[in-house]
Amino acid sequence: MDPCLSISSRNRVVGVLLPLPLASPYDYIVPHEIIVERGSFVQVPFGRRNVIGVVWGGSQGTVGLERLREIQNLADLPPMPLETLEFIEWVSKYTLSKLGSVLRMAMSVPSALAPPKAVTAYKLSPGIQGKCESVPQGLRLTNERKRIIQILGDGEPRRASDIANAAGTSVSVVRGLAKAGVLEVITVAAKRNVPEPDPDQARAILNEAQAIAAKKITDVMDQGYSVSLIDGVTGSGKTEVYFEAIASALRLGRQVAVLLPEIALTANWLERFEASFGVPPVTWHSDLPLSERRQNWLSALDGTAKLIVGARSALMLPYKNLGLIVIDEEHDLSFKQEESVIYNARDMAIVRGRIGEFPIVLSSATPSLETLDNVWRNRYRHLSLSARYSGANLPDISSIDMRKEKLARQNWLSPSLASLVIETLKAGEQIMLFLNRRGYAPLTLCRACGHCLACPQCTAWLVEHRLRDRLQCHHCGYTAHVPNKCPMCQVEDKFAACGPGVERLAEEARRKFSDARVEIMSSDSVRKAVDAQMLVRRMESRKIDILIGTQIMAKGFHFPMLTLVGVIDADLGLIGGDLRAMERTYQLLHQVAGRAGRATRPGRVLLQTYQPEHPVMAALIRGDRDDFMKMEAEARRKLNMPPYGRLVGVIVSGPNQDAVENTSNLLGKTAPRHEGLDVLGPAPAPISVIRGRHRRRLLVRAKKDLYIQEILRRWVFAAKTEKGTRISIDIDPYSFN
Repeated sequence: MDPCLSISSRNRVVGVLLPLPLASPYDYIVPHEIIVERGSFVQVPFGRRNVIGVVWGGSQGTVGLERLREIQNLADLPPMPLETLEFIEWVSKYTLSKLGSVLRMAMSVPSALAPPKAVTAYKLSPGIQGKCESVPQGLRLTNERKRIIQILGDGEPRRASDIANAAGTSVSVVRGLAKAGVLEVITVAAKRNVPEPDPDQARAILNEAQAIAAKKITDVMDQGYSVSLIDGVTGSGKTEVYFEAIASALRLGRQVAVLLPEIALTANWLERFEASFGVPPVTWHSDLPLSERRQNWLSALDGTAKLIVGARSALMLPYKNLGLIVIDEEHDLSFKQEESVIYNARDMAIVRGRIGEFPIVLSSATPSLETLDNVWRNRYRHLSLSARYSGANLPDISSIDMRKEKLARQNWLSPSLASLVIETLKAGEQIMLFLNRRGYAPLTLCRACGHCLACPQCTAWLVEHRLRDRLQCHHCGYTAHVPNKCPMCQVEDKFAACGPGVERLAEEARRKFSDARVEIMSSDSVRKAVDAQMLVRRMESRKIDILIGTQIMAKGFHFPMLTLVGVIDADLGLIGGDLRAMERTYQLLHQVAGRAGRATRPGRVLLQTYQPEHPVMAALIRGDRDDFMKMEAEARRKLNMPPYGRLVGVIVSGPNQDAVENTSNLLGKTAPRHEGLDVLGPAPAPISVIRGRHRRRLLVRAKKDLYIQEILRRWVFAAKTEKGTRISIDIDPYSFN
């Protein structure tokens, strides 16, 4: 993109992109009293309303001058940085999303574009120069009044509360001086107070391996684009290493973005940051109040936010001077956005670094195959931390062959695991039981006729949540009470819960270990950062003996007294036809296992499995990640699957099943014929109805060197869709539902 804005000779015409699902900018006339540049935020008429957009470039030249409308206002904001504009265009082209839809992600707080709220402030009146001798005669000067006059002597207007706090007095004293004519009351724009992190704050002392890794990263911090992977076992101190990278970038005067997979569950991480840099970081996630989102968006734009920690959406903020992106747990699936603009924040962050010519740091104990392949090809720098910090040993992992265990009816804990739980409780240590199923039971069945309660809006079973006395669909959020009688056979009181969820496992644990204090950790019980923080406090203070939960327990928590981890239904993630099923299961179970024995006491991990000989279970028990990932890589390479080939999902959806089938069949008939490219389908999606919309899928498999976007553009965009249907394109899909 040319950094210089070319104002059209056609009477000062520019292209303005609006944060709406539009493919390109619209032309507007620039009034003579307004001076704009590329990236300027401007208010323009669009239909019958006014919209704030971004000056994208010169005239598009598609509409006659007599039909063009004028820009109404220029927002009092710094322009959107040119690197951000280029990044938005790249994301749009790569994901085949409308340009305006990608811009909307970067302009996600419309209120931030409005004029700042005015506040009442006070300054010294003309003639009062910060010296008490210049006050009106007859005014008694108390020590409090003298301090106020001295504080305002620098000429900076302040709010009454700020003046009172600085002077150690009350607001009424400030207002009294204004009434006496010493202070002048004025209206000013509200100021944002953004904490400034200290890169030289004392931090944890690094061991030899950490120090070597940190030096390799900091040495390239001012040398342009690069990607470094901190590949360390759980508990090896990866965070401390990338803290040094952050400090180095801050010393260079650059902004830093840290992306985390679950920002709402990182209270302990944020506390570590504050201890290491002296102030809490600026945060960005969906749970923030609107006022705070507004302030943080503006602080990213004007550069006052030096470090922002956030979820994947933090990548799209309009940073003024971005100089480092850190992606913690880079393998985590939550970095993939599955709706609207479908993208992977990890992959797009690497593109953002290339555009801005600055480094990217990835961190994980279980890196994705995509990342490892780039390491093997020497595209990414590999920094290994093979031992736990402070000498703690990795846990001993073993399997329990459930084919040989005898379980009582409606029991899910094997006798072998239960006996170790009792032994651990007697030693005064803590236990974690992992089951990756929310709620009480995944299925509710009528014992009279066999009818299963399903969601009326999705092809999915309703999950019982007994603690909330609800049935819930985990796809659309639909809820209902368990009915008294079956809607099919009308027989009463015949519903039975089938299979275990974490609530049911907790019920069993309380029954078997009656003296133990049992709590549940899942997205149902831990909804906000404060919930996670309180639970962590209870674990650290030994108020919980057995913690039972889902995959959110694997997110980097450190509990020194947790020595036993039991995995219930370890085979669960291997079910289905997902090409990444083995990789994901290994990553999840490895991360869960890593919660055990992180301090001085040794840890044990037991995997309840019906397939102890499965490559995933065998690799976990041997501690042989590298051989497992190389085996997985070879299997993918033979099938031309990612990262050695390209996949694209094409999803047709709509409320009318016939219209969806007609559109998807048309796509199948007009599918491109190209060497090195196959189109599979159409076929009903595994979850064929979500939120009342029928869904059919096509899957494109292609060689990696094909420019697949251009092929898709000519094929999919040319297709005629029936009324109400929508076609979504998922480049590099991670979900096949």
